[in-house]
Amino acid sequence: MRPRDNFPGAGGDGPDSRRAGGGEPDLDTFRAADAIARRVSGAEPEEVPGRLCEVAVELLPVTGASVSLRSDGMPVQVSASSEHAAHLAEIQATLGDGPCQTAVADGAPVLACDLTSGRDAGRWPVFAQQATAAGVRAVYAVPLGSDAVCVGTLDLYRDSPGGLTDRQLRVARLVAGVMTAALMSLPRGDEAEARDGDDGLAWLSGLATGHDAVYQAVGMIMAQLGVGADDALARLRGNAFAHGCTVLEVAHDVITRRRCFEREQDH
Repeated sequence: MRPRDNFPGAGGDGPDSRRAGGGEPDLDTFRAADAIARRVSGAEPEEVPGRLCEVAVELLPVTGASVSLRSDGMPVQVSASSEHAAHLAEIQATLGDGPCQTAVADGAPVLACDLTSGRDAGRWPVFAQQATAAGVRAVYAVPLGSDAVCVGTLDLYRDSPGGLTDRQLRVARLVAGVMTAALMSLPRGDEAEARDGDDGLAWLSGLATGHDAVYQAVGMIMAQLGVGADDALARLRGNAFAHGCTVLEVAHDVITRRRCFEREQDH
């Protein structure tokens, strides 16, 4: 599906925002907020991030969306609107570079409007090459959290070059704000166990398993090469890039001993 460039966007970060230069409520913002409310209505807490990714695609001129939480070493992907969007998030996590990484570092939205040429293509050259090979021409990363603390990013993908209008960016911020609130309200620890029994929330357990696999692999590489954690993670990422894999795929190979790192060279 092609992105819908004629979507009017929104005029503020929430339903109470006003039109620039006027005192009337911004009806576009109400429409966006209403669409979000309808999409998440009746959803279980663990379903909300995925539904918000889907509604972002409906409201904005983008073809995919994903959400990732900030973490030491590499981001943890929470949800995505499609497998394609999930794969693009994994590309950024594998490379340790891209618009979402910059948005986390800067704590501000990053709009990469054309990954095929110019400043954006040169800013993240390897990511730009892999993203365009996957059919993406523009990426917009919106931080989750507050001005003081960035907890992750909402990443939006588009299959044609182009930017976001001010109104569309405010819609993206609105979705990111709701996403932040949804993620912060998810049950954790004893609360999750009390709700779902000994297994806790299955989707959170799945995330932890994938994330733990990376750190387990990093520990094994540290032992194999006699290097620190940062160097081990860099070697893991480099190996994934060299073999056209994601970090998670290589991590699983390391843990199952299908792939071994040696001091002189990788196998």
